[in-house]
Formats: sequence, structure tokens, C-alpha cells
Amino acid sequence: MNVTPKLVKGVTWVVAGIVLLIVAMAFIRPWYNVWSQEMEGKAEFAKAEQNRKIKIEEAKANLEAEKLNAQAEIERAKGAAEAIRIENGSITPTYIQYLWVRQQSDLSNKTVIYVPTETNLPILESTRALTLPQE
Repeated sequence: MNVTPKLVKGVTWVVAGIVLLIVAMAFIRPWYNVWSQEMEGKAEFAKAEQNRKIKIEEAKANLEAEKLNAQAEIERAKGAAEAIRIENGSITPTYIQYLWVRQQSDLSNKTVIYVPTETNLPILESTRALTLPQE
């Protein structure tokens, strides 16, 4: 094999470069790890800050909704008080029955409605005693 000084010099430079790269990586890697962890910490902090702001905004929205619900309830109570004042205490059983029937319009179609009778038995149940076997 023909070993020339130029070949030895080239191999020496390659080996020196590899050694230099290994030594440089030994010093650069810890700095990179510190920098990487610092960036991860900043990212987590930013995410936590954003989550906190979101929770604050949600709480503000809930507070505003509760205030509006309270105002609506107050207005409903004022309306009921005004209705009672207009009726001037002249609420009759017929009027109460009318209010009950009007309230039933809010119920779903699956609701069973019992209509009261004079004997306070629902119509659907009034014939039950007649169909029971006699003992």
C-alpha cells in the first residue's frame, strides 16, 4: 500500500475534525438541554396563563348570565304581583283551573294529564273500582 504524506495529513485532519466535533458536542449539548428546558417552561407558563384567562372569561360570562337570569326572575315576579293586584284578590277556583290548563301547554306530548272531577278522582282512575274482581 502506498502511504503518502498527503494521505496521512488528510486522515489526521479528518480524525482531528471528528475529535473536535465530539468535544464540541460534549460542551454544546448541556447548554442545548438547558435552553430546551427553558423554552418548554416558557411554553407551559404561556399555556397556563392562557387557561387562566379562559377560566376568568368563563366565570365572567357565568356571572353575567346569572345577573340576567336574576333580572328576568325579578321581572316575572313583578308581572305576577301586578296580575294579582289587577285581579284584586278575586281568584276563583275556575280561574285557578284555567291557569293550570294554560300551564299544561308547556309540557311535552308524553305527559299524562289527569282531569279533576267533582269527586277529586281522575277520570282515568274513576272506573278502576268497578273493574276490580269482587272477593
